[in-house]
Amino acid sequence: MAALEIRQQLKLSQQLVMTPQLQQAIKLLQLSRMELMDVVRTELEENPVLEEGQETLEEKDQGEEEQATETEASSETDSLEEFQEVKAEDDGMADIDWKTYLESYSLGGSSADHYEDDDERPSYENLLTKKPTLQDHLFWQLSMSRLEEGDRRLATEIIGNIDDDGYLQASVEELVDQTGAATEAVERVLAVVQDLDPIGVGSRNLQECLLKQVEQLHLDNDLVMKVLRDHIADLESRRYQAIARSLQVSLDDVLGAAKVISTLDPKPGSQYGQEDVHYIIPDIFVYRISDDFVVVLNDEGLPNLRINSFYRNALSGAAAIDEKAGEYIQEKMRGALWLIKSIHQRQRTIYKVTKSIVKFQRDFFERGVDNLKPLVLRDVAEDIEMHESTVSRVTTNKYVQTPQGLFELKYFFNSGINTTQGDSVASESVKSKIKELIANENSRKPYSDQKIVELLQKQGIDIARRTVTKYREMLGIGSSTQRKRHF
Repeated sequence: MAALEIRQQLKLSQQLVMTPQLQQAIKLLQLSRMELMDVVRTELEENPVLEEGQETLEEKDQGEEEQATETEASSETDSLEEFQEVKAEDDGMADIDWKTYLESYSLGGSSADHYEDDDERPSYENLLTKKPTLQDHLFWQLSMSRLEEGDRRLATEIIGNIDDDGYLQASVEELVDQTGAATEAVERVLAVVQDLDPIGVGSRNLQECLLKQVEQLHLDNDLVMKVLRDHIADLESRRYQAIARSLQVSLDDVLGAAKVISTLDPKPGSQYGQEDVHYIIPDIFVYRISDDFVVVLNDEGLPNLRINSFYRNALSGAAAIDEKAGEYIQEKMRGALWLIKSIHQRQRTIYKVTKSIVKFQRDFFERGVDNLKPLVLRDVAEDIEMHESTVSRVTTNKYVQTPQGLFELKYFFNSGINTTQGDSVASESVKSKIKELIANENSRKPYSDQKIVELLQKQGIDIARRTVTKYREMLGIGSSTQRKRHF
């Protein structure tokens, strides 16, 4: 048995050390425009060395020198603005027409009549508005009801369990446990809530929602009620023949009932509380000038960061500071310089990636999505001599405004589908062709997935049926049975 012994042995190895500065640079690469602005605002609040403003030529040269040495700085003089003190006797108070002022003053604030012309009025885009939510609408109706206090509290609990589509997300038993009320009281108040506007609100499922609408709209049609009560599953699957055989009525009668049901609202609460439109600000623009495409970074809205001149002078020895204060300023100075450098590096990387995408996808920028080519991250990474992970981070949540519209940079990277000519076409182009075929089909005889395969093969695209099914589902398009329309 070999004896155990302790030895000293030298070993040489390489490893990647993720410094805090490198981690920050990687984090900034993958941030969206709004997230980057939030980070910059936070740094401006927490780092006294960092400030926002227009950088002069002297400050720019001085900042580059500090970045190289991190300790030396050239002297700089700050221009001071002189303010003239306003004296009490010259403040113009005697010139005010107080009678006119009091007559035009309104406790309710400025009214539209106070503006001299339309140029002085605030634009409608600058006026904040809030859409009423479904709960707001229901509570408003509840405030005008004559319910007793106990029933009103119970109704408030019920409304609080209604989702944005108008459906009750709690059972009667759960409401009994939450409120401690009797089952009969919960059912009675629930019936009151279900009578509120919009019709069908407070329903527990689609069947109850549609039946409530038929009752309150006084649609005196027994066949509609029978279809909803006993054959809603067949109705969802469009098995109209099965419904006609079961109810012993003609197919035309079933189609007529289905047409009436199609006018009902399956999501009565969707008209309230819709999310506000979120506008996307592109990170970069691609313009077509003559026969060439020009890439321009969008720096609008991003603050122009610079080093505060006071702290720069303090480090240069212009002011006497103690050792601890000097170490603190030095640390904050390094953080501020690295942040500025990281943001500039981020912008340069976005520019280089976009230039490479324009080079690979020139046909798309000229003629549209049908000419989009297969492209992978490796192609762009090798073109700009960067790692694939860097390209992936840069293209995440970044948007480009092109002559063809607004797109995320990730949109231009997609796999290829072989064609009968031996080359390949981008998957996004194939999706666009599938969408176009379905949009132009006969709604009474929609294309099956196999038929779409045959139509694409006539256009020179060699694709499997399961791939068509996958792309159709990714586009949110139903099957041929679901798309079929009888009326």
